[in-house]
Parts: sequence; C-alpha cells; structure tokens
Amino acid sequence: MLAYIEGKIQHKSDKTLIINVNGVGYLVSVTEGTFLNSQENSQISLFLHTQVREDAISLYGFADINELNFFKKLISVSGIGPKTGMEIMNADIFKIKSAIINGDVATISGIKGIGNKTAERLVLELKNKIEPDFNGAQRNHGQIAREIDQDAVEALMRLGYSQGQIEKVISRAEETFTDTETCIKYFLKNV
Repeated sequence: MLAYIEGKIQHKSDKTLIINVNGVGYLVSVTEGTFLNSQENSQISLFLHTQVREDAISLYGFADINELNFFKKLISVSGIGPKTGMEIMNADIFKIKSAIINGDVATISGIKGIGNKTAERLVLELKNKIEPDFNGAQRNHGQIAREIDQDAVEALMRLGYSQGQIEKVISRAEETFTDTETCIKYFLKNV
C-alpha cells in the first residue's frame, strides 16, 4: 500500500498529476486546490490513499495528513466512494465539517453526487467523529464568507473558479471588502 509520494510533476490534467519518482510515473488524483497550486516540472509531496479494486489501483493525493484523515472518514460512510469523497474535499472543508457537526443536510446535499439520504447518513455517521478543533477558524471563515459580495462570486465563477475555491481564498483575507472590485482583485492576487 502506498502512503506517501515525493517527486516531480511530469504532467497535469483533469485534477490528476503524473508524478515522476525515479523514472516511474504515478497517476494521482488530487483535490482542486492542490491541482491549481501545482506546476509541471516542480517538486511535490503528497500523502496518499490507495484504492485497490479488481480492475484498477487508484491513488488519491492530499497536501497534508489532516486532509487525508478527513477523506478516509468520508469514504468510510456507506454510499461515499473515493470520487464522491474528492468532490466533498473540493468544497470548503471548514464549511463541510461545520455542516456535519450542525446537521446541515442542505449544505452537504448541494455537493455533486450527494443526495439527501447520503447527506443524512454522512451527518449521522460522522457527527461525533469530527474534531471540533477548527471552530475558531470556522467562526472567522463564516464571518468573512458572509461578507463576500455575491456579484464578485458570480463574476469569478464566470471566469471558471468554483465557489468552494473562491470562499477558501477569500476566507484567508484579514480585511473585509467594501466593494466588488476590491474582492475580485484580492482573489486574483491570492489564488
């Protein structure tokens, strides 16, 4: 079982990276954030989840061990496989964890591939398994997310960015935005 990989990014396409490790290329599916922050011919290190099936061996890569552990919790829920787990990981993790803890089925079922029943099962099975150590960051994120100009979000989504990616970048801002233009400029400088 492969658990960690370090090497040079040989090629990237469609949220997958081919990582060259001593002349052997490993195809690794990654989160949207990792994909966008990676560059071909640069070094990368990822924690891995290996899925072995009768017809394939698939690798899923994560920037840190906490992301990997959350992913493993997600796919432990019946009805959530690695591909759906990756869709969840592409959303804002703080928002998803908060939704699980608070039983917010609507937020979870808004993710591609998740219906109401699966969202309810996710809440039921993980509610008491999610560590509440992110609450301070969540409060900060929630305050900033409420202050995001909806026009800015729509404009950035038209440029091809996902809502989760937009919220993730904007949530790191230490300032509040007074207008749409300032919000968009901040996002584009920090994406």
